[in-house]
Amino acid sequence: MDASVKQGLMKRTWARLNRPSTKYSALAIGAVFFVAGIVFWGGFHTGLEATNTLEFCTTCHEMRDTVYQEYKNTIHYSNRTGVRAICSDCHVPKEWGPKMIRKAQASMEVWGKITGTIDTKEKFEAKRMKLATHEWARMKASNSQECRNCHSFDAMSAELQKQTPYKKHIKAREEGKTCIDCHKGIAHQLPKEYKDPDE
Repeated sequence: MDASVKQGLMKRTWARLNRPSTKYSALAIGAVFFVAGIVFWGGFHTGLEATNTLEFCTTCHEMRDTVYQEYKNTIHYSNRTGVRAICSDCHVPKEWGPKMIRKAQASMEVWGKITGTIDTKEKFEAKRMKLATHEWARMKASNSQECRNCHSFDAMSAELQKQTPYKKHIKAREEGKTCIDCHKGIAHQLPKEYKDPDE
């Protein structure tokens, strides 16, 4: 197609899009777009939140039969206060921008499910170190924000917490450490290949 023909077509298209409607007022058109935006955002948000539920996270057997079973034996699942941290509390940021980035990363994890790279317990275990390392790096980069949504150095009580962990927490704060530096394997088994740097 000739460049002048393309340019003329673009000008005519732009003029049609820019021309006011003869049937509807700009206010009516704006109102329709406003309502459509609310409906779209509500649907998008509802769908997004549905993917943050424990039920959604455990629909695939790779999660249900491995890490979910490990998590059920931890204090994050059952404890004296009855507060339960679910998958999204630890693995999905609360802020909108980081949440969208994490959801995009999770879509690649779904790709692993579809292509069969982690579709058996054996394949999952073979990749556990790689998967854990990625998650630890993500948590380190966010200064363990998901942990700190519930846990805070400032809220730790010297009277209520045992002295050994309390001293370690105070030292960690002074050294600028974050939760994941010391608490790998807090909700899931450590990979067999993992070596504790402090040992």
